[in-house]
Amino acid sequence: MNSLLPLLLVSLTIVPALISFALPDRLAVWRDAINIGFALSKLALVGALLLAAREGTITEWRYEFLPGHEFILRPDSLSLLFVTLSAFLWLITTVYAIAYFKRGPHLGRFFGFFNLCVLSATGVAISGTAITFFLFYELLTLATWPLVVHKGDEKSLRAGRIYLIYTLAGSAAFLAGIVWLKSLVGTIEFTAPPDLTGIPRLELTLIFILCIGGLGVKAALIPFHVWLPEAMAAPAPVSALLHAVAVVKAGAFGILRMIYDVYGIDTVSELGLGTPLALWAGATILYGSFRAVMQTDIKKRLAYSTVSQVSYIILGASLIGPFAIIGGLVHLVHQGIMKITLFMCAGALDNRMGIKLVADLDGAGRAMPVTMAAFSIGALGMIGIPPTAGFISKWYLGMGGLQSEASWVIAVLAGSSLLNALYFLPLLYSAWLLPPSKELAPVRELDGAWNRMLVLPAAVTALITLAAGAFATFPFSPLKWAELIAESGYLK
Repeated sequence: MNSLLPLLLVSLTIVPALISFALPDRLAVWRDAINIGFALSKLALVGALLLAAREGTITEWRYEFLPGHEFILRPDSLSLLFVTLSAFLWLITTVYAIAYFKRGPHLGRFFGFFNLCVLSATGVAISGTAITFFLFYELLTLATWPLVVHKGDEKSLRAGRIYLIYTLAGSAAFLAGIVWLKSLVGTIEFTAPPDLTGIPRLELTLIFILCIGGLGVKAALIPFHVWLPEAMAAPAPVSALLHAVAVVKAGAFGILRMIYDVYGIDTVSELGLGTPLALWAGATILYGSFRAVMQTDIKKRLAYSTVSQVSYIILGASLIGPFAIIGGLVHLVHQGIMKITLFMCAGALDNRMGIKLVADLDGAGRAMPVTMAAFSIGALGMIGIPPTAGFISKWYLGMGGLQSEASWVIAVLAGSSLLNALYFLPLLYSAWLLPPSKELAPVRELDGAWNRMLVLPAAVTALITLAAGAFATFPFSPLKWAELIAESGYLK
């Protein structure tokens, strides 16, 4: 159904971006209010689209920007899973970022690019064609770079250079793949997968490798993951956005589209491409977990955890089975909620107490109990302890591995969970059970509006981490929405 609603969904992010760039710092209160107001409006619109999609109504907006090239926005059920996550976490991260930075220089620039980054992620989600997807995918790269280098020091600038080298190279490979495929089949619409019959197997395989390899850069598949730990030079709100909803999720989401909406599961199975991709994802899961154990910096440890955790999504998609795809889809949401909790807590600990290293966490639970309680829930979720959201993801992925006759997946999940415990539980032990290793200044964690805005967003996402696991069978839960997506066309 033709509608302006998809265009409005994107526009709700453009407006606060332009306002943020334009308003001087002396009007920061207005900038903050406008950002929060538009984030709330977008969340309300997403809610309306979710209700419509559940009733079977899908809207779209088309515009022919070049002869034979249509710009299509179409929020289908898969798109809305990603858009709901991005809209909610946009609101949460906006509140957190306002409190994290308080008042300072260059924040208009920061919030402008921050909003453009969310705009790009929304566009990636609701793109109806491969070309539309690529345009937003590339805008995401350009909008995120100023956030990575926001501090302006040498470490940040180096991280930005590495980020651009990797992501632009990945985008070039992805573009080459979709242009090659378009030259063979014409327009690549996600709602009407192209007819690939008659195309040589080798050609289809090479195109698939180009596209998945290019997307795998942003998804942080090894060895293309190097940019992600380096990007931890960025401020905590940027790290939270990168790891929970923007860049890495765009790569994983693109891989889902390629497997299910471009090639189709029958073609992927016939070409034998699913198993190698699953093995690649499995290797990334174990590698990221192993490297996380060795990190002494808290944010670096969380970064390597993301390298591991995002590949759960790709693992579920590439196994091509009912339980596996449900597990991968639901982890797209669960990982975002858990990881943003962890990064917001890490940022709060640094902001209030100067804690950056694992060794400095001794006694932090006594000084900032709400923050460390939220961090603990996020960490237990990553390990997969019930009743957290992470347990639901791993349960479905494990069942999916058995259902797809890939029993090695159980070993990967078990090994990863063990390594997760090795790099998270010592942090919780130090924070809750050890006395402070040095004199800690008194911290009034919830004293004042700024401090509450810094701490409470993580508390909210931690509670959602518990609720998503404990109430997984409730209507509109991430699990139920993942099942709806699978049943509506991904399991044909």
